[in-house]
Amino acid sequence: MPQVLHPTSNDPASNMQSGARIALTGMLVNVVLAAAKIAAGLFGNSYVLIADGIESTLDIGGSAVIWSGLKFASRPPDATHPYGHGKAEPLAAAAVAVGVLLASLGLAVQSVREILTPHHAPAPFTLAVLVVVVIVKEFLYRKVIRLGKNVESTAVKTDAWHHRADAMTSTAAFIGISIALIGGAGWESADDWAALFACVIIGANGCRLLFPALREMLDTAPRGEIVPRVQRAAAAVPGVVEVEKCLVRKMGLSFYVDLHVGVDGEISVRDGHRIAHEVKAAIQAADSRIADVLVHIEPAGS
Repeated sequence: MPQVLHPTSNDPASNMQSGARIALTGMLVNVVLAAAKIAAGLFGNSYVLIADGIESTLDIGGSAVIWSGLKFASRPPDATHPYGHGKAEPLAAAAVAVGVLLASLGLAVQSVREILTPHHAPAPFTLAVLVVVVIVKEFLYRKVIRLGKNVESTAVKTDAWHHRADAMTSTAAFIGISIALIGGAGWESADDWAALFACVIIGANGCRLLFPALREMLDTAPRGEIVPRVQRAAAAVPGVVEVEKCLVRKMGLSFYVDLHVGVDGEISVRDGHRIAHEVKAAIQAADSRIADVLVHIEPAGS
């Protein structure tokens, strides 16, 4: 029997459902926080809080896109999509990242307008709203990013960084409003400068989220231990002399493997066919996220 190396309990279908559930939870939380921030900003005369609320509103749309993408990606293969629907996952992540970039640009323009427009200082109660937002958002970030890393989901990690960006912009808003309140006359625009700084953070996170999604859509080789794990599992199968040309690509939360296995050139076609099946079984046993393995049998040393 082939040796099972580094088994994992990850199940792509289950992970997709977990990611969709946590995206839905984040969406509901964002609805509450966005409403609270926009209301506090309007009544408390703080544009940075309004901008933060608008960013949270965009997060609602982002979470909805992530949720829809994960639900679609979890569909099984069919006649028109024989490799499944996994590409919907990085596509959703890329769409959200582009939305974040556009939002940062729009908010930056409005922040500059507010800086050039004289207005009153923000109300002190807006600080309490921001403290609650930062605590909730940082908690959500830690919970979602842990799941995203465990299941290696670009979309889930994108959703997590939405929460972290919101916590960072709220922290910037807290600092800006505090400066405006402490500084008094002449410092009323401090919260608008904070909003402008928050836009830079939002834009940087948009870039941070976009490039991994693009790499995945372009079938960039996955990082980490999965390739060595596949090679070790294949090499441990009796009859395998060498393993070469091991290619792995990610499709949603699943992986597809294409590798060449060298065997004794004198064995029969039947034996070669049996070894290929054992190699496939060993690789899929080593990592349950591997949906399919294409094994090319060739004479060793050829």
